[in-house]
Amino acid sequence: MANPRALDKRRKSIRNIRKITRTMELIATARFKKAMERAASATDYTRRITKLVGDLTRAGLEVSHPLLEQRDATNRAVLLVLTANRGLCGGYNGNVLRLSVQRKKELDELTGGRTVIEVSGKRGISGLKFRGIETGESFTQFDDQPKFEQVEAIANRYLEDFILGRIDRLDVAYTRFVSASRQEAVVETLLPLGKLDVAAAAQPTRGATAAAQSESAQQDIYEFVPSAASILEEVVPASFKVKLFKCFLDAAVSEQISRMVAMKSATENASDMIKMLSRTYNRARQSQITGQIMEVIGGVEALKS
Repeated sequence: MANPRALDKRRKSIRNIRKITRTMELIATARFKKAMERAASATDYTRRITKLVGDLTRAGLEVSHPLLEQRDATNRAVLLVLTANRGLCGGYNGNVLRLSVQRKKELDELTGGRTVIEVSGKRGISGLKFRGIETGESFTQFDDQPKFEQVEAIANRYLEDFILGRIDRLDVAYTRFVSASRQEAVVETLLPLGKLDVAAAAQPTRGATAAAQSESAQQDIYEFVPSAASILEEVVPASFKVKLFKCFLDAAVSEQISRMVAMKSATENASDMIKMLSRTYNRARQSQITGQIMEVIGGVEALKS
């Protein structure tokens, strides 16, 4: 028979754990809302820059920039892995690390083993170390609200290395934020930028009227000063920086969602365990009381006889 005192002690312990998981769920929810607002703003900015490049193209300027040129051979590649500093977020870190290991093998085949892995997040650093994979630069200063200035410093280093030929390719492994109910671990190639998707930016907004679309088309006529080429020199590097910043923002949003879902599931499981332990405790306590009553009745019967 189960010990009622031990069951009650375990039930109290699980109740304390449930309070912690519930609090972490609420904190993750609040952080998720703030991070999602920043990610949405970055998405709009990225779309606007892409649209500006489309306007440059329609102005008769040939889009040509060192960051857009494809290399004949990939002699050296960098793989940037974006993970979290903390755990308790389900399979968020594990999914990114699995994709990273797979992509590293593919890049090693292209570069002859000259692939450098840079990691953001303590969980990624420890995870790759556990797998026996050597890493280069590591970053732990990024949390749920990465700053553009911090990402820009990393982006400038990548731009310089790529233009000078020290690297031929940059891949980023992170968790892309699609919606509040969907996040997916992906690996994207950011350098070289390749052909910019100007067609998508030129498409009219869904649900807009013909008059609004015509007005929007008229508003896209710009006068470039001093020249469209000089503007392109600024827009293409800015596009890369914003894309890299968007990866960090998506990773931050996805981390908070994963933690929110994981803590909600843990809270619900704790509630189920408390109910199960309460039933077991009540049965054990009832059996104990019944046994004590039977002992009293037995003693009374013994005195009568």
